[in-house]
Amino acid sequence: MPRTGRRVKRILTRVPGVSAAQRLRIGYRSVPVSREYGFDRGLPVDRHYIEAFLGRYQAADHYTPGLIGGRVLEIGGREYADRFALPEQRGTRIDVLHENAANPDATIVGDLTDPSTLPAETFDCIICTQTLPVIWDVQAALASLHAALRPGGVLLVTVPGITRALTPDRDHWGDWWRFTSSSLRRLAADAFPGGDIEIVSYGNLLTATLFLQGFAAHEVAPRELDLHDPDFEVIIALRARRAESPPP
Repeated sequence: MPRTGRRVKRILTRVPGVSAAQRLRIGYRSVPVSREYGFDRGLPVDRHYIEAFLGRYQAADHYTPGLIGGRVLEIGGREYADRFALPEQRGTRIDVLHENAANPDATIVGDLTDPSTLPAETFDCIICTQTLPVIWDVQAALASLHAALRPGGVLLVTVPGITRALTPDRDHWGDWWRFTSSSLRRLAADAFPGGDIEIVSYGNLLTATLFLQGFAAHEVAPRELDLHDPDFEVIIALRARRAESPPP
């Protein structure tokens, strides 16, 4: 018993605003502390991981030009393109695809699964976060994204592995899929023949549990957020580069 107690003490790190006892009790809760994914408490855990992934490809002055630049397309909005593309430094042009004109940021309106929606071989970088789970025909969507990239262009995708129901998206477009590193890798390999593909996942048992309960990222210790356990994938991310020339 003392050994178990020490293990709990090590894992349940003290963080601002949340006691270890409160976090220990989450296993006995029948309702989450937040039904807004943690948005009402701060930055959700899954968003923390999405930002960590995109931050890997952000430009850094006098260090790296990054991958998020040139002509950039973001699916659904421009939050991440504005944050990570640094248009004021690189002359980046940002487009936004949305399925209807209700989004005032949309520069392209249409269905991602329709191959005529996006212009061919146009974008240097496409950001597609948490979109594929609400699209039934994922293969068609990835084919459209591949076709819209210039040769050598890069697609940055995130999808959920462990999550609660996707609302309000479920009521508008549906809530169809959860992914694994293996399934996303296979889908990407089919969509990007001859291309360069990298898959990375984020999460562990503790962060998956706290995310499902609705705790925000600031309520989790950094070392707990950074711990990677491939058996508990909260977010799976893909970097796929289109081949410079068609495969033989």
